[in-house]
Amino acid sequence: MRRNGTGPDPERTEPAGAGSTHRAGAAGDPDARWLALLMHAAFFLLLGASLARFLMRHPGETRTPWIIGLSAVLAALYLLGPVLGSRPTPRRLTWLGALVLVWMVLVVLAPSFAWCAVPLFYTGLRILPPRAALALVALLTVFVVAAQLRLATGFDPNLVLAPPAVAAVATAVFVHMQRQAVRQRALAVRQRELIDDLLRTRRELAATERREGTLAERQRLSMEIHDTLAQGLSSQQMLLQAADRSWDADPATARRHVLTATGIAERNLAEARRFVHDLAPADLAEGGGLEAALRALADRETAQARGGLTVRCHVEGAPATTLPDRVQSALLRIAQGALANVTEHAEATVAALTLTHLDDRVVLDVADNGHGFSPERQTPRPAGGVRGHGLPAMRARVQQLGGTLTIESAPGEGTVLSAAVPLAAHPGAPGPASRQPTSSASPAPPAPEERA
Repeated sequence: MRRNGTGPDPERTEPAGAGSTHRAGAAGDPDARWLALLMHAAFFLLLGASLARFLMRHPGETRTPWIIGLSAVLAALYLLGPVLGSRPTPRRLTWLGALVLVWMVLVVLAPSFAWCAVPLFYTGLRILPPRAALALVALLTVFVVAAQLRLATGFDPNLVLAPPAVAAVATAVFVHMQRQAVRQRALAVRQRELIDDLLRTRRELAATERREGTLAERQRLSMEIHDTLAQGLSSQQMLLQAADRSWDADPATARRHVLTATGIAERNLAEARRFVHDLAPADLAEGGGLEAALRALADRETAQARGGLTVRCHVEGAPATTLPDRVQSALLRIAQGALANVTEHAEATVAALTLTHLDDRVVLDVADNGHGFSPERQTPRPAGGVRGHGLPAMRARVQQLGGTLTIESAPGEGTVLSAAVPLAAHPGAPGPASRQPTSSASPAPPAPEERA
């Protein structure tokens, strides 16, 4: 994956067969190094075989010293090649010209040296640009054909056709290998860039998930605090204010308010300790499950109301399996928040908690016989205020579990709040359709009104 033209572009790679392809990566390509070593060994083997053949066939001729000397010069020049490098510098081109010239002289003096042409093909293709390399191959092939015809006693078509065919095959194989090497190098570079992109994307995704997790945890903590400590502190404030107003006129009532506030403070302290420990509701942590926690909540709210509010708890059906801890915690928090709103806003005398276990979902209904309200005309939360978080928090809790929250109420008719959570849902999944709450409680109302 290239950015701003910085990556390699296979469509614009140098033509294979040129010295540029070898220079691009032969030094770091094991296959190219092995091929070079093979060609070097083949050159010296063919050179030695050609010299031995000449000495065996033509002993004591006047040209023998020249053949031996030129063979030594050719071997020395060939050994000098790796020292000069593989770039087509003037020195390198001069060396190649001298090497080919000495070989041509040897072929003219002793045609058997024509077999050394194949390693020279490789040398030319490795160093020169494509056209120049092909011209050199053609020139060497002509010398090979001429040398073979000199050695033959008569005209042989094979000697005319075979050398060009061998040269063409050798050139095609070399060009193909070089192109494959270029493609592999380009592919390796692209793979490295893709891996870098993948690692960078994974780091960015991890950072994004951490940020989203932090925000989700903050929202969850705000709802936990609102449904426990904030609601308890609000109730204590109301009770203490009532006690202050009746302190002189009715000390007994004031004392009851203070005692009730003390009980709420004790409960809040337990919630705070559990909240710090693992953020689990204290009622659930005590064991017994959601049903026991709801009954304990109903009894506690009834006791704290001192006869002003009676809260009943009903459980219908039985769960097929134990409810997930997250579902139990969310439903208990919703019940706590709803009853806190009933106490603070509804002026109700009876409220009911109904937990219904169905095959595919669990439903919690909270009903009261208070003065009710119009859900579509809820008072918006005031800017900078701290109240008004209850119903949005309940709705967020249910939606995180893939469920729905419905409220039915009207002025003077009480309120029914119904939270339905599918048992196989995941957070963020669409919830089931809204159901009509079926509460056996006396009143039929939606949850407490949320003011400011």
